[in-house]
Amino acid sequence: MDTTNRFKIALRERRPQIGLWSSLCSHLVAEVIAGAGFDWIVIDSEHGPNELPDVVHQLQAMAPYSVEPVVRIPIADPVAIKRYLDAGARSILVPMVQNAAMAAAIVSATRYPPAGIRGLSLANRANRFGRTPDYVQRAADDICVLVQAETAEAISHIEAIATTPGIDGIFIGPYDLSADLGHIANPAAPAVQELIATGARRGIAAGKAMGILAPNENDANRYLDAGFTFVAVGSDVGILARQSEALAASFRHRKA
Repeated sequence: MDTTNRFKIALRERRPQIGLWSSLCSHLVAEVIAGAGFDWIVIDSEHGPNELPDVVHQLQAMAPYSVEPVVRIPIADPVAIKRYLDAGARSILVPMVQNAAMAAAIVSATRYPPAGIRGLSLANRANRFGRTPDYVQRAADDICVLVQAETAEAISHIEAIATTPGIDGIFIGPYDLSADLGHIANPAAPAVQELIATGARRGIAAGKAMGILAPNENDANRYLDAGFTFVAVGSDVGILARQSEALAASFRHRKA
């Protein structure tokens, strides 16, 4: 069975990858959206009420499909990283990475000694409970490490983050960036958009795949045209909330 992380390879080759955000913490929702045709789906454990067992259930639900689950872990902590990797997450998104030192520490947490500090377990879900004999030797080949640049400070260090060995992509967080710049919940503010464009341009020039969340179709296409490689174009919450609202509204006149 081929278990190659094609998403990681696509980022390396700068092939556009269209994604979806998932915060509903449901293995049934995960199964539905996994077959929709997206390249990657974020399982959100930072802002979504996902605990590790919930994430495992969603990974299991997505496993039969070609989509790559990207688990956003709640914190840039080596213990958290170890637990999610052992549970079978091989593509991770780490929030609030401010500089190259943080990026290097995150990479170290994903590598076994002597390349890093990841603790060793010989029977976990990641290595098929001990049935993948060469897992320890080849784990780093398939682990995809994505970090989030969500502040002006992070953008100022974007080249150093981008050139940190083992970082596969940088995701610009538009909403936290808007808050950091004093335009909270308004990523469309010109100052925010200017910094996003600057960060993307510098990250791409440094040789790194750049990502972003853009639930508006025009914005998503604009970011892709600007050179972003992995773009999340919506969320399960947004689809359910907005589409259910639209359906209800379409019949409201029948109650008049």
